[in-house]
Amino acid sequence: MARRTVEVFTAGCEVCDDALQLLRTIICESCDLHVHEMRTDTGMAKARQYGVTRVPSVVVDGRLADCCKQGGFNESILRGLGVGTRS
Repeated sequence: MARRTVEVFTAGCEVCDDALQLLRTIICESCDLHVHEMRTDTGMAKARQYGVTRVPSVVVDGRLADCCKQGGFNESILRGLGVGTRS
């Protein structure tokens, strides 16, 4: 079974917390979840790597989810990237 790396970028706000909670409900055992705190130098550096400009944002296997480029956190788009789907 192929592993999928899911990275979420947060800033500790209520919207970020809600997004993280949703993400935790849809990921499956094929997903490795990593949470990056944007209020740290490490989190900011990682965000720059992916072009993250807003929070919450999700990166799946090194690709910034389209919903996170355009604005809202979107479960359908994340599922389309394979989040929560066994490979």
